[in-house]
Amino acid sequence: MENKLIDDCMSLGFGMMRLPRIEGSDVIDVEQTKQMVDAFIEAGGRYFDTAYVYVGSEAATKAALCDRYPREQYYLANKLNASDFACKSEEEAKNEISVSLERTGAGYFDFYLLHGIGADNKEKFDEYGIWEYMKKLKDEGLIRHYGFSFHDTPELLDELLTEHPDAEFVQLQINYSDWDDPLIASRLCYEVATRHGKPIIVMEPVKGGTLADPPQKAKDVFRAANPDASCASWAIRFAASLPGVMVVLSGMSNMEQMEDNLSYMRHFQPLDEREQQVVKEAYEALQQFDRIGCTACHYCTPGCPAEIHIPEIFAVMNVYKMYGDLKEARNAYSWRTQGEKASACLKCGQCEDACPQHLPVMSLLEEVAEALEN
Repeated sequence: MENKLIDDCMSLGFGMMRLPRIEGSDVIDVEQTKQMVDAFIEAGGRYFDTAYVYVGSEAATKAALCDRYPREQYYLANKLNASDFACKSEEEAKNEISVSLERTGAGYFDFYLLHGIGADNKEKFDEYGIWEYMKKLKDEGLIRHYGFSFHDTPELLDELLTEHPDAEFVQLQINYSDWDDPLIASRLCYEVATRHGKPIIVMEPVKGGTLADPPQKAKDVFRAANPDASCASWAIRFAASLPGVMVVLSGMSNMEQMEDNLSYMRHFQPLDEREQQVVKEAYEALQQFDRIGCTACHYCTPGCPAEIHIPEIFAVMNVYKMYGDLKEARNAYSWRTQGEKASACLKCGQCEDACPQHLPVMSLLEEVAEALEN
């Protein structure tokens, strides 16, 4: 499928969701972010992605990108989130773009998305008239293109694209681990989007970083095929090789990740038939592990009344599931929680409402508490 929106930059996009932090804090390291932005643009990158709900990201984007480069030199994507954890009214939802424009100083957004639309919040976007609002913003020149990001079923995606054929693109979670997963249904959602002729932006190509450091059996498959290629490179190239994919977002957290990604995306070559088979073998190795499918998006944490660091806890549990080192897992758990443990869960359910992966968070926290606290 021909890319009809942008074709003047490499297909790697800089996701500004997991920016580097100053050691020992949650404060974004703006100086390191500037270096990463410089390296990205120098290599031919132009597409940057942030969001109203990414804490600190918009301000960092302003300091590292918008204040330092001519506006025509980059594309900037942002998002309007109508979920309850982001806003409480139509007025608040529609005011998000004003806040985002002020935080970034961008003047306008090249790509503006209905953020994380799914069955649990579709009614809010409809009730608040967000689809028509998008058209209004485009007419006013505040956005250039609008679409939506999506974590739900292929059937709902088909319904949305049928109801809103003027949506210009779709952002989907696509990676080789989720390609045939019955819950995420990456392949089926991809096929729906391509059937509707929509360019695709890929999010979570490395599944929150888990595919950059997969279990040893998967690593062995990749290293046998090419000992010089990082595990992340296989995941990102898998997504970028799909016809109709316009941009693959990578939430890079340090310069090392940036340099690795640029090494193979600056002059991107799609996976050949042999490499596709390698990825398939690695996927089969992954299926031997019962992992928690958390992508560390942190949508669950802002509204948690117990202030549990849910993604960090799940990351520790996944390492335990993969490697079986209970002593090390409990040590990591004690350090990672930095506050309330999994057993502090109040069972309010807000985390499950916010989770784009539709994980049974409350029962998973019980599992973690049983394994790592006793």
